[in-house]
Amino acid sequence: MAWREAFRNVPVLMVDDEPKVLDAHRRTLRAHFDLHTAQGGTSALEVMEAQGPFTVVVSDFKMPDLDGITLLAEVADRHPDTVRMILTGYADMDTAIRAVNTGAIFRFLTKPSDPDDLVMAISAGIEHAEMARAAKELEIVRRLKDGFEQTLRAFTRLVEFRDPYTSGHMDRTADIAVMIAERMGMAEDDIAGLRLGAMVHDIGKVAVPSHILNKQGELTDAEFSIIKAHAEVGAEIFKGLGVEWPIARMIREHHERLDGSGYPEGLSGDELLLQSKILCVSDIIDAIITHRPYRHGLGKSEAVGYLLEGRGRLFDAQVVDIALALMDEGRIREPGD
Repeated sequence: MAWREAFRNVPVLMVDDEPKVLDAHRRTLRAHFDLHTAQGGTSALEVMEAQGPFTVVVSDFKMPDLDGITLLAEVADRHPDTVRMILTGYADMDTAIRAVNTGAIFRFLTKPSDPDDLVMAISAGIEHAEMARAAKELEIVRRLKDGFEQTLRAFTRLVEFRDPYTSGHMDRTADIAVMIAERMGMAEDDIAGLRLGAMVHDIGKVAVPSHILNKQGELTDAEFSIIKAHAEVGAEIFKGLGVEWPIARMIREHHERLDGSGYPEGLSGDELLLQSKILCVSDIIDAIITHRPYRHGLGKSEAVGYLLEGRGRLFDAQVVDIALALMDEGRIREPGD
């Protein structure tokens, strides 16, 4: 069976005060696990100190120096992730209840125990330990991601403080991007990365002088060149971030176009991330339908016309079609709707 190979290097400690019982454990279990033995509870604590921690500890109940429940309670205190089991011939209900309450016992096994049943019980304990460890790792990752998101939100507030006219723009763009990605069937984790990238896609505007960001009226060519640099500046901020999502690329590419007419690098077609293509369309929709420093929002009809004109040439056709459907359904709304 697969678990015979998978668990061969997993450390397991068997504890009993009878040498013959430990000999029997070694004969039947060493082929399946990285087996260690200890004669009595006190010896078990010494073995754990020198060779532990162990994934599973299975202890006899009635031992002269330190009974199994007291031993496993100590194991729980020292190594809470270790799976603990009792193996005993004294199987009364009071003993079982005490074992569970005091030692947080995973299994209560009775003697004599069939070798195959013992192997299966220990294997179940190992699987339980691995699932518990995986759950902890997922929780750590979730907390890191939550903390990372809060950091990104702080960045967005910084940009919006300098550029009040784009207040909420990055969050709204993220909402639109997520709706499009979900409709496309994008993987959940990729959607999470897209949302975070969209939340900070204009972060490079921190390097643009406030008088240009907030200028009333049309920008000069020189001023527009400064504005255009925000994609590269933003990408540099997040370059080498060490996260699993290509956030820097999304920031750098959100003003690129399918035909290579965008900026900053003039990328085209398959050179662009799908996330960047989604972010591009989402950014354009919100920019058109909401107020800007130099004009009022132009409304959804203007956004629809602009996207249709560039469909398949400037913008990904599938992304445009989904965005148009979302607008038609009322999922993407104009300010005040």
